[in-house]
Amino acid sequence: MDAVRQIADTVLYEGYVLWPYRKSAMKNQRRWTFGGVYPEAHSRAHPDDPSLMQAQCLVEGGPATGLDVQVRFLHVVSRQVLRRGPAGLEPVEELEAGGERHTSWDEATERELSAGGMRLGELERAPRLLEIDVAAGSGSEALHGGAVDRSWRALRGTVELRAGALGERLHRVTVRVRNRSPWHGTQREEALRQTFCSTHAVLRAEGGAFVSLTDPPAGLRDAAAGCENVGNWPVLVGEEGDRSTVLCSPIILSDYPAIAPESPGDLFDGGEIDQLLILNILSLTDEEKREMRASDPRARAILERTEALSEDELMRLHGAIREFGMARR
Repeated sequence: MDAVRQIADTVLYEGYVLWPYRKSAMKNQRRWTFGGVYPEAHSRAHPDDPSLMQAQCLVEGGPATGLDVQVRFLHVVSRQVLRRGPAGLEPVEELEAGGERHTSWDEATERELSAGGMRLGELERAPRLLEIDVAAGSGSEALHGGAVDRSWRALRGTVELRAGALGERLHRVTVRVRNRSPWHGTQREEALRQTFCSTHAVLRAEGGAFVSLTDPPAGLRDAAAGCENVGNWPVLVGEEGDRSTVLCSPIILSDYPAIAPESPGDLFDGGEIDQLLILNILSLTDEEKREMRASDPRARAILERTEALSEDELMRLHGAIREFGMARR
């Protein structure tokens, strides 16, 4: 997996499920806290839950500079466990089947919309509007003594792409994501089922270079300050010094963020130290591990990966020196 995709996936799943990775944990009762683009009807009643994400960044390049845009987010999938009874299948919170515990909860699936082959000059003359149109759907998995039903609601929205010239070799690019899913209700938990969760965008320039908004050159500071970002912060990603790609992240990052090579895999909590999380997982009781397995397939994968770590792999988590410097008086 390339470095850009690795960082984008980490952002996509940040906070998906947190230590202690169990459904019963209080911190996992309120999920999808980053990058939510909510249905407009919900947002009007709850302004803190926006229905718009806007990213603006600067590109050094002329009208012929190429631009590719990817917008990615998570779509909530409801997982309902059913037990077979005298009257047929009935919904339950959990079911024991084949020696495994299955629980009702919310999972998520990835959605992605891509637009490539655009030129800055073309976007300057005529903005492009892309439609987000995901149909509702469902699926069922048979279990001994019951079943697991998964369902997801329809999503509707738009991605608007614009470019404006600020100089002969400087453009401001705008990406606006709006959630126009029809929604009626009062509960945030229900609105989340039609929310674009963990929304972010990846922009790539061909024949041009993005400008760091975190540390813009002196001559472009005013132009950088004029960029209006709502619900995200654009950072340069990829190899250090490469300015061809920007990640518009709902989590504030520095330019060129990277995953530590010692990390054994995503733990969905970039604010914590991998070693501490790994040791905490290994210290869980058998019953707590059993609940962790049942809570979510990705939580199960974390547990299995952690329990398979060798002593050498655990020792590499203890610490690393990236570079040495000379102390001066």
